[in-house]
Amino acid sequence: MDGASVVAFTDTYLPTVNGVTYTIKTWRERWERRGGRMDVVYPEATGHEPESGEYPVRSVAFPFYDGFRVAAPRVPRRVRRGDVDVVHSHTPFSLGLAGLRLASRRELPFVASYHTPTAEYADYLTSNARVERGIESMSTRYERWFLSHADAVVVPSAETRDRLAALGVEADLRVVQNGVDIDRFAPVDATAFRERHGLDGETLVGYTGRHGFEKRLTDIVRAADGLDDVTVVFGGDGPARESVERLVKERGVDARFFGFLPREELPAFYSALDAFAFPSPVETQGLVALEAIACGTPVVGVREGALRDTIDDGVTGYHYEPGDIDGFRDGIRRALDEYDSLRENCLARREPISVERAVDDLTAVYDRVRQATPRRV
Repeated sequence: MDGASVVAFTDTYLPTVNGVTYTIKTWRERWERRGGRMDVVYPEATGHEPESGEYPVRSVAFPFYDGFRVAAPRVPRRVRRGDVDVVHSHTPFSLGLAGLRLASRRELPFVASYHTPTAEYADYLTSNARVERGIESMSTRYERWFLSHADAVVVPSAETRDRLAALGVEADLRVVQNGVDIDRFAPVDATAFRERHGLDGETLVGYTGRHGFEKRLTDIVRAADGLDDVTVVFGGDGPARESVERLVKERGVDARFFGFLPREELPAFYSALDAFAFPSPVETQGLVALEAIACGTPVVGVREGALRDTIDDGVTGYHYEPGDIDGFRDGIRRALDEYDSLRENCLARREPISVERAVDDLTAVYDRVRQATPRRV
């Protein structure tokens, strides 16, 4: 179905930096290289000048989650009246509802991507445990309702597919990895990066991405406390950064915080690391882990969520059990000891995790929903 016209609806896009944004942007670039069109409807925000095919919708800041904006569930006129073959929603909220409405009214195939388990973020809204449980339950029921209206639901891992099926989502669940731009994310000489940050000769364990409380980044600090001659480096930013920095001082761990790194510096960041540490239990895939692997860096992550599949024990890194800080520390030690062999294994996995492979799979999903009889909601 190369050459088809797709319109994507998302509640997070540039200039916000996260895995959803980069997945949409990369898929869009590859889709258009293949002769298709993929427009994007997203919340308007300062810091990003819309390109052709990008349609910002007036929005306001979401007070409970920094960097997230809420737009009215509106379909821009040019999209509403334009040539569209498939509607693809990357969110169940706000603009996702706009996409669902467009697909329903025009009897178009409707595809939904499941990027984030929103129930996991309830603690951003309240500190009351009872209220939090209520929000989690309501979020799960709402997501089930929304996703069950899709002709196909795209999930980035088999673990996520199985989780949605267990929640009762009645839809065609299709695994399509987000994919890594392996032209960009490849091993590079990181000497200059290390020297610029005063890290020449250091053994580096690191993480980059959003510093959210749900990511459990303080576990990296706890695991590093007890590792000899290791420096921990953090890229990215977010609401949990202050608590991570505070624990670093309390534990006396050697750590550096770079803030958000330019996209073009990330291959050097990953290549500079001896191990990538990823304690987040809420990942639907964990794009940064795949980027690290594509750069030849082994990953040590929690055996939870999609990281169960992303990491292959003894091949691309090691797992540890949730809450087992000693196990996390031991996994890092093993990855450091076996760096050379793990690195070679990681590099051998580049092609299967590439964005080109992902877009091949996405094409198959679009073909399938177009061939099926559209239905009204």
